[in-house]
Amino acid sequence: MKLKFLIITLFTFALSFAQNKGTVTGTITDKDLNDETLPFASVVIKGTTIGTNTDENGKYSLTVPEGSHTLVVAFLGYENVEIPFTIKAGETKTINQALGSTSVVLTDLVIEKTVSREKESTLLAEQKKAVEIKQNIGAQELERKGVSDVATAVTKTTGISKQEGSGSVYVRGLGDRYNMTTMNGLPLPSNNPSKKNISLEIFSTDIVEYIGIDKTYYFKNYGDFSGANIDIASKNYKGNGFFEVGVGTGVSQNAVNVDNFYQQDGPAFSGFSNQEAPANPLDAYNFTTSWNKQTVTPVNMSISLKGGDSYDVGEEGRLSFFATGSFDSEYSYREGIARGNVSNQGIARKDFDYESYTHLTNTTLMGNANYKINADNNLKFNSLFVNSTSQSHDEFNGTIDIFDNAPNGGGFVRRSTFDRTSLYVNQLLGNHTFNERTDLEWGTSYNVVKNVIPDRMQNTFVPIDNDDFSQGLKVSDLATSDNHRYYQNLTEDEIAANISANYKFNKDADDNYKGKFTVGYSGRFKNTDFDATQFNFRIDRQTNLVDPVQIDLNNIDGYFNQANMDAGRFDIITFRGGAGVPNALDPQTYNGTQIINAGYGAVEYKFNPRLTAIAALRLEMITQDIEWKTSLQPNGGDSSFESTEFMPSTAIKYELTEKQNLKFAASKTYTLPQFKERAPFQYEEVTQVTFGNPDLYASTDYNADIKWEYFPTATEIISFTAFGKYIQNPINEVTVASATNDISYVNTGEKAIAIGGEFEIRKDLFKFSGEDAILNNIVSAGFNASYMYNNQDFSSQKVSDETNLNVGFTNTEGKLTGASDLLLNADISYLNEFSEDKKLTATLTYNYFSDRVYAIGTNTKGNIVDKAVGTLDFIVKSDLSKKFSIGLSVRNILDPTVERIQEDQDVIVAQYKKGMVFKVGLTYKL
Repeated sequence: MKLKFLIITLFTFALSFAQNKGTVTGTITDKDLNDETLPFASVVIKGTTIGTNTDENGKYSLTVPEGSHTLVVAFLGYENVEIPFTIKAGETKTINQALGSTSVVLTDLVIEKTVSREKESTLLAEQKKAVEIKQNIGAQELERKGVSDVATAVTKTTGISKQEGSGSVYVRGLGDRYNMTTMNGLPLPSNNPSKKNISLEIFSTDIVEYIGIDKTYYFKNYGDFSGANIDIASKNYKGNGFFEVGVGTGVSQNAVNVDNFYQQDGPAFSGFSNQEAPANPLDAYNFTTSWNKQTVTPVNMSISLKGGDSYDVGEEGRLSFFATGSFDSEYSYREGIARGNVSNQGIARKDFDYESYTHLTNTTLMGNANYKINADNNLKFNSLFVNSTSQSHDEFNGTIDIFDNAPNGGGFVRRSTFDRTSLYVNQLLGNHTFNERTDLEWGTSYNVVKNVIPDRMQNTFVPIDNDDFSQGLKVSDLATSDNHRYYQNLTEDEIAANISANYKFNKDADDNYKGKFTVGYSGRFKNTDFDATQFNFRIDRQTNLVDPVQIDLNNIDGYFNQANMDAGRFDIITFRGGAGVPNALDPQTYNGTQIINAGYGAVEYKFNPRLTAIAALRLEMITQDIEWKTSLQPNGGDSSFESTEFMPSTAIKYELTEKQNLKFAASKTYTLPQFKERAPFQYEEVTQVTFGNPDLYASTDYNADIKWEYFPTATEIISFTAFGKYIQNPINEVTVASATNDISYVNTGEKAIAIGGEFEIRKDLFKFSGEDAILNNIVSAGFNASYMYNNQDFSSQKVSDETNLNVGFTNTEGKLTGASDLLLNADISYLNEFSEDKKLTATLTYNYFSDRVYAIGTNTKGNIVDKAVGTLDFIVKSDLSKKFSIGLSVRNILDPTVERIQEDQDVIVAQYKKGMVFKVGLTYKL
């Protein structure tokens, strides 16, 4: 009886106590980021233990006693806000608050502020909130996975793979020409005349806050899109002063195992060199660099510096600075097989064993300033300089041409290429809020890219006796270009501008606007200037036949010198002629201008708490002009086209629950040909020659996606995506009908399709926190997969009708070039926080792509196919104290064989191993 009475008494007391309480709820946002929601902010009732943190959507809810209280909202690095309020029993009160950054000096402000804007949980929260389908990968995830460049970074997301030996990526099977690259929403120029996009490998992740990947079209982006828009968001620092220095060293397994590591004479170790052509190269031998190879020590090294600070300006203003500088030097060595022009009988016209010695450098300098004038106005200036170089020394041994040049083998080709790109990016961006309904954002940029190939050297030597190799080698006299020096210059400058205004309308019962109009303008004004001169060493055939000089491969200067030129063994000419031709030194050139003016309008509307849609229309007016004078057309030529593109798009989001979304996107876009693809200029490689096609024209693209995404916690996601693409008049590289089997570009057929699905999961497998709430043990894993069916038709008649070229396709249909049916990425990470300042992170990552077509089969020959490859990397990093950390990485642990084959004939076209790469790095924070 007493027990029953006690239970009733306690229940009555609890009920009466509950009836004396109310609920405070709301959303905390970030003033500095256009009122984006602020996850994990602290919300407490002053003077009590009642408190909580905002969830990944910035929302909170507290149960408080009736009466007068003060709500304290705080977030590290932001000013605390105290809000007095009164609440009645049973009442629900909504208190929303925006926080702005502060200059309060806190010991760990630098670390926490940086992580808060770059961590995976914040980016997942943004992905969840967005109406459009998007993916982001942030600095925190890049560091955890040991990623050092942007090209590798994007391959960690679903449906993206990297082209071997380049910084180009394939998105859902669509390569360079279908993608776009931007920085802070403004376009970037290309560093390679062969490519539309800049190589993503040249961007160090030191400059990255996050990388945004839009695989569905967004109306603010340019319409030259079907694969993805990859946007590099540069670091933006807002905390108090810090300075960090890092050094690293390592080796490539293959490079250190070779007896000697060779490079050409001329290029500087730093990458800052540009060997100019001699002023008078035809009348006399005036080249100052040696043909002979040099020996270097192949030890990789890196150094980096970072720093930032911010200051209060007036009552509301804040001025922030961030700067970073880094230098990386990396050596690699490969040996394997290289074959070219394999016939339909399976016989390679060119058949080599080869060795390749490569030295890569990257120097990156970036500085930016962010001026928050007040809560409603913000300006940002961003300046970036990147100097990226590739120095390759390649030696080929074997059959140069089975029909006439070292037909029985024994031939030798040496090619040394130094390729340097200097990129300058300057951007000014602004955000302005005029009132609660209207805001404006704008940006403008001026970019310049300079690409040079100074003093490329090539030698071709053949057996003195094709049946008796013991007699040694002599210089080849078959073609004037067999021995040459080549100088190339490409300058591309571009001015771009974006401006857009938003107007909100139609408030709901909670005082939130349901609709938003957006109007805007984008413009790109690009100029490209290209020139190239090749000095061919024309060998006197009669002298070389009756009195051949045996070549010493370690002293090629012993043959190519002034004495032998005076003796008449060779003279120096360009494609226009020798010293007696007045315009012999006029380079091959092409110059292009591309102008795009675009206007757009969009409406976003929230029909109910769960359903939001965007409908948009973008109009682009495009002009592309190009003129040239090349060896194929010495008297010159020109080509131009104009186009007006109407591009409707839509995005729909339906919130199934608070943690689940269903999203749909559809759009119409286009794909432009590039200047190099249209200019009739010959690019000569050892095993192939490529030239442009002026008759090339744009493709039209239709895209559709549907995605389900589920966010179990702030750091976890499970998603499924189905996508489809339909491309009219697709562009491909093909082998044209010619004596030398050259490669060009054509609209190969009427259509191409790609249909597939993607799956992604990120999950915390094990999570444990110690009693002191500092010691943490977390094991997390991520996995994503993409499977795709793709097909395109081929029409030889279409190519013949539309161009001056002839192509005999082996098949009437086939796969898209660069498209793998299956892509896999997996990682597992372990985090152990020993204390507030000490932690250990270890990550194992795996990447796989299945077979993919490199080149389309022609003239009854099979497709050239890159075989499947899987790679495994291990990264470990430890913070030994607040100031000192150490890292170790081992890449390409499985060291798979990289192989390219020609189908049907089943011939290996290329084969090599890259070897493992080891690196250790130290970082010190001041």
